[in-house]
Amino acid sequence: MKVRLLGNYLYLCSQERLLMSDKEYQDLNRKLDEGLQIAHQRMLEEKALRDETVVVANSEGKIEYISAKEVLASF
Repeated sequence: MKVRLLGNYLYLCSQERLLMSDKEYQDLNRKLDEGLQIAHQRMLEEKALRDETVVVANSEGKIEYISAKEVLASF
């Protein structure tokens, strides 16, 4: 078993063949992205209900605490 870097992703290879086709990897990546988006949205909604803040890094890399409601409004 070998590991191959293709683009930004590492793939496990067996006898120089990928274990998944490019389409399967794209589908898996899309599903993971969608799941993360849903989880992020739900986390913001729950924090907004409790008037909590979220920690973000601004464009200069400095840590800021912002109201979850404010982040949710721009999400």
